[in-house]
Amino acid sequence: MLEPAYQADVVIVGAGVAGLSAAHRLNRAGVTTAVLEAAPYVGGRMSTEKVDGFRLDRMGQLLSTSYPELRSGPGLDALVLRRFAPGVLLHRDGRRHRAGAPAGGGSARGALYAVRALASAPRNGSAVSPARGAAPMGGAVDQARLGAALGRIATTPVDRILARPELPAGRALAERGIPARTVDGFLRPLLAALLCDPELTTSSRCADLALRSFASGRLCVPEGGAEVLPELLARALPPGTVHTGVRVTAVSTTSVTTAEHGEIRCRAVLLATDARAAAALLPGLRVPDFHEVTVVHHTTDEPDTLTTGSSLLLDADRGGPVSHTYVVSGVDPSRAPQGRALISSTVLGPPPADIDTAVRTHLSRLYGTSTHRWETLAVHHTPEAIPAMRPPHDLRRPVRLLAGLYVCGDHRDTSTIQGALHSAHRATASILTDLGVSGSLHTAEPPQRRAA
Repeated sequence: MLEPAYQADVVIVGAGVAGLSAAHRLNRAGVTTAVLEAAPYVGGRMSTEKVDGFRLDRMGQLLSTSYPELRSGPGLDALVLRRFAPGVLLHRDGRRHRAGAPAGGGSARGALYAVRALASAPRNGSAVSPARGAAPMGGAVDQARLGAALGRIATTPVDRILARPELPAGRALAERGIPARTVDGFLRPLLAALLCDPELTTSSRCADLALRSFASGRLCVPEGGAEVLPELLARALPPGTVHTGVRVTAVSTTSVTTAEHGEIRCRAVLLATDARAAAALLPGLRVPDFHEVTVVHHTTDEPDTLTTGSSLLLDADRGGPVSHTYVVSGVDPSRAPQGRALISSTVLGPPPADIDTAVRTHLSRLYGTSTHRWETLAVHHTPEAIPAMRPPHDLRRPVRLLAGLYVCGDHRDTSTIQGALHSAHRATASILTDLGVSGSLHTAEPPQRRAA
């Protein structure tokens, strides 16, 4: 028999959520795909470690129910999202305050910003209260203004946000007249948790998109661990589509070369790896700066000592290395054995030398309980965790490099799961246009080549 001219219509390099989502969209349009992944498992940075019945996410990514691609993306019908309690808990001046929750539990649309002081006392029984005469995040007028701003941004079209002047987020918030106490008391710790950038150097447009997602939805995590999302995508593809343990060493517009299987011919190639791996195969691609992330997992057999429930707890005082923390088993009980509490805490930037001691000390203050008997399950440090989005930042970086060669991932969009999925959507639209395949996807990017 004659050997076929090509072995797949499109070869996708990388089996993270972007590559797997792209494979679904292409297969749905009748385009055959082969997904090649160097690691022995799918998911990339969305991986989960299993330890003694616990499911420990390596990166601790937070999702939002407002992400359009999670609701409409092919292959994600079976995804179960476990929601956090509305808003967040802020630890400030020795107390915890509920912030950002819509009044009455309704939609954030038009809602006033609600701040409610929660009872918080150390185990010796002495009361802890805010500094005398100090409001946790400004007075009622400041809170009402911020609430109105969150309500407006929840309904602002994305195109209008992208058309706004671009500045570093911290400077933009100051120029909008938001008091420094409100920025430091709520917006900085919230955006640090959402963008992994406590210094607010991120593009103001990206920060506005993150606030829009927060205000219009609920923070959540996949039931069973971060790896569930890519595993669902992989299992729903036709058998034989995904190939793990295959290292790609070179790419062109009509083939990829692998260390294990030689050359694989195709009609187009889509790079869906992280930014550095993509640049190694295509040296002209820009490699961004990155935010470091360390996730520390603890467990205790005294879950009753933890009173935060299913809330995300942020440190507005910046009194230690932990940016945000939560009782994972309170949000998703499937991640811990019965009778045990799983606590995950995120440290941003370079970790301290004795990270376990520093984190335990900080968590003792945040949770108001002793952490001496807590067991450390894992410490996951990722030096290049989140691509930085400093201005000027192109939120729609080109996914079509030239006919036959495409790239997608969180480094081509926003540095979020939503950004990775949306970049895959844009890339597949361009591929289908260039292959002459009609489909119901969004309009592809202009055919002219743009700077990578």
